[in-house]
Amino acid sequence: MKSIIIRLVESPRLAKQLFLILLDLAIFPVLIWLCYALRAFNLGAEVVPNLALGSGWVSGLAVSALAICGIYRFIVRSFNEAFITRLALATGLAVISLFVLAYLSHAFIPTSIPLMFGFMMFAWIWLSRGVIRFLVRAYTHSNTLRKRVAIYGAGYAGQQVAATLQRSDEHTAVFFLDDNPSLARQMIGGLRVYAPKDALAQFEKQNIDEILIALPSVSRVRKSEIVKFLEPAHIKITEIPGLTKLVDGEIRISDIQEVDIIDLLGRDPVPPVQHLLTKNIKNKVVMVTGAGGSIGSELCRQIIKNQPKQLIIYELTEFALYSIDKELGLNTQIEIIPVLGSVLEQAKLERVIEQYAVQTVYHAAAYKHVPLVECNPIAGLQNNSVGTAFSVNAAVKKGVETFVLISTDKAVRPTNVMGASKRMAELYCQAMAAAQQKTQISIVRFGNVLGSSGSVVPLFKQQIAKGGPITVTHPDVTRYFMTIPEASQLVIQAGALGTGGDVFLLDMGEPVRIQDLARQMIALSGLKVREEGSMSGDIAIEYSGLRPGEKLYEELLIDQEDTEITEHSRILRSFEKQYPLDELLVVFERLNQLTAVDDDIQWALTQLEHYVDGYQRGKEIRVN
Repeated sequence: MKSIIIRLVESPRLAKQLFLILLDLAIFPVLIWLCYALRAFNLGAEVVPNLALGSGWVSGLAVSALAICGIYRFIVRSFNEAFITRLALATGLAVISLFVLAYLSHAFIPTSIPLMFGFMMFAWIWLSRGVIRFLVRAYTHSNTLRKRVAIYGAGYAGQQVAATLQRSDEHTAVFFLDDNPSLARQMIGGLRVYAPKDALAQFEKQNIDEILIALPSVSRVRKSEIVKFLEPAHIKITEIPGLTKLVDGEIRISDIQEVDIIDLLGRDPVPPVQHLLTKNIKNKVVMVTGAGGSIGSELCRQIIKNQPKQLIIYELTEFALYSIDKELGLNTQIEIIPVLGSVLEQAKLERVIEQYAVQTVYHAAAYKHVPLVECNPIAGLQNNSVGTAFSVNAAVKKGVETFVLISTDKAVRPTNVMGASKRMAELYCQAMAAAQQKTQISIVRFGNVLGSSGSVVPLFKQQIAKGGPITVTHPDVTRYFMTIPEASQLVIQAGALGTGGDVFLLDMGEPVRIQDLARQMIALSGLKVREEGSMSGDIAIEYSGLRPGEKLYEELLIDQEDTEITEHSRILRSFEKQYPLDELLVVFERLNQLTAVDDDIQWALTQLEHYVDGYQRGKEIRVN
């Protein structure tokens, strides 16, 4: 039996259709005989009297009706509501055909016969396809372990997911969870619906392997609440994508994805102020330095959406430049000009800006890995501080309209060279803004972006995939987090708010304890934290100690008092201490000439201690 079914399953589609047609042609004469037998209460009743081969005529009409309505084109293993609708139409067409046959011929077909046959025909097609589907599944999947999935959300999307899973070879839907109390204990699509609290007891009882959140339009805040509620079950949590990602309303297995911790930590975005997004970009020549980095590349994506005249992408790393150039070229008709170069080449920056008549510059090029810059202080200072100075010098000299420096919260009372180098870059931009009126210069300061190079999120994912442990520097270390797209949009809008020398601060929301982030990522994977001194659990968390130059927490403001609200609810303007340009020029000229010898490093650190509020050199700084 099994070999016959498998052979049938593996046969060409035309052969399967022919099999179903022959099966129906064999059964329909039995059904029409049964109609006459029941009507007359006589098993020997004549079938379709006064018409030669009457049973054949009835069978032919019924099969033709099914073929016209496309019943034989449906894949038996995946019939659904559309199948039922077409089957009802085919049944109606068959009933009408029998009435017409009775009218046009001498056949004796009482009024009750077509109606009885229509009922039996519908029941036969439905039952036979159901039995075939059951047999195919039973024999082809008898040795296959399928993931048992509980679906959170019994709405339209959840029902689509359940139907898709039931057709899958690897998954099976077991039950729904839904917040709507009126659905509790109801049956939808053959699956029981449980209230979330009642479902917790069902996970272990029904051997659930995975929980799938089928709420494509739910807010990030609500999704985060759902995930936290489900964490004690220690079952892997997945989701379907947002509404905008669903194609033609048809959910596929490939659409199911892991719940992204980035999506949970990110806030529900505030709609952008459109005129701020387009002010410095639309129909203008825009240049992004560090265009291949995490922030730089997302800035490029957001800029392209706002229709610049041209986009110049300036990047030091060849592969990073190639990657972003290729990506942007696939998604836009706007001219993209890739330039391979360093921000320490002021002459080249001037030539590029002049050649393409650049109007807006977003300066994102920087070294940002705190421990690496701490070990290579001169390289970090020259790239971050001097590179910014050269970039803004070139912009001012060649008449750029707007220059925006992307800075960091680590520039506020820094305990490391990286943060101090970015504060020096801010000071130079402020001084240059005060010394001239030609170029509008702004600074945008914000905290960590989720998923960037160096972010803890991809690192934790790798460590979980390897079975742990997850390394956290300190139990109480906290950081501000923001998604890269939100940060990039806010950078563009903040730059448009500038009047010259402004320091803009992005509202980062509440700080997140890194230990809590690690625990939530472990829970999302369906694993348990192995607590210290315990043998139970899957992934341990180890504390490695703060790295060179690292702080327990970050700040965005140097002076809490001197701030004002701007046109955008998530952008603040800060007024901070400045130095005259003439004084800073002397320091920056010397910085550009330094080498990585001890005397030069000591001099550089002394300058940082003088100009950067709160900075004190660390013991871990090395001569490299």
